[in-house]
Amino acid sequence: MTESDISRIIEMAWEDRTAFEAIEAQFGINESAVIDLMRRHMKPSSFRMWRKRMAGRVTKHAALRGAVHLRHRASHTRQ
Repeated sequence: MTESDISRIIEMAWEDRTAFEAIEAQFGINESAVIDLMRRHMKPSSFRMWRKRMAGRVTKHAALRGAVHLRHRASHTRQ
């Protein structure tokens, strides 16, 4: 995995509205692999803050909010 892929996965994981399933569809890594990647590439305090935010968050799981929003679209890209 390239540094730009890792950076993009971290960016997608930080966004509240991007489901883990969208990351898996784009990069082929599941939620536990994303968590492991975040743990390895972030400062421990940043990782703990991210995990606290993500715990139980409905928007991070497509099954809990409906599969309509599987595709990720960054806010800074053209709609």
